Amino acid sequence: MRKQLLTAGLASAILVTGCATDPNTGQQSMNKTATGGLLGAAAGATISKASGGDKTGRDAAIGAVLGSGIGYYMEQQEAKLRQQTAGTGITVTRDPNTNNINMVMPEAITFNKAQSNIMPQFYNTLDKVAGTLAEYNRTTVTVKGHASAEGNPSFNQQLSQNRANAVAQYLAQRGVASNRIQAVGYGISQPIADNSTEAGRMQNRRVEITINAPQN
Repeated sequence: MRKQLLTAGLASAILVTGCATDPNTGQQSMNKTATGGLLGAAAGATISKASGGDKTGRDAAIGAVLGSGIGYYMEQQEAKLRQQTAGTGITVTRDPNTNNINMVMPEAITFNKAQSNIMPQFYNTLDKVAGTLAEYNRTTVTVKGHASAEGNPSFNQQLSQNRANAVAQYLAQRGVASNRIQAVGYGISQPIADNSTEAGRMQNRRVEITINAPQN
């Protein structure tokens, strides 16, 4: 009973401290750091129970601290990346369930059409991104190349891989440890827009950087 009260109390504390009120609507919502704390608490309690442990409350508390810590770590990184890329055409989002950050970089600001050399005007932005990735060095980074369905599929597959490689190599040259980076070309397999229109094809021609949250 005491364990259950401790776990419940911990969850309540996380909810209270993690809720924010929208000044316009008055509605409350839970921020991502609080979500991480709750998930960590639940995971800690579940693992303890499954293993026959008698310290469920303690393990829930440890899980909550770890979950909140990772959430905060990724939240700070997300905020910095948003600030650095504001107005560049890059979108920055964070998955509330995994805490992974995803950056989408359209072809128009990174590469000339059908080319895999990074455009010089993009260097400054990519330098800032590399600096942040080097600073927050507990993460791993997956660079993903994508192509539109226009043209030869084999060419597009290779182009997407070459572009992912180019960005990954640039990040490594700017101080991001190469053993943290993976480059993958997806070709035309993961469109985010309609390939039957030029506007859609432009959106599909992109490179994404996924910053994977640390696991502990």
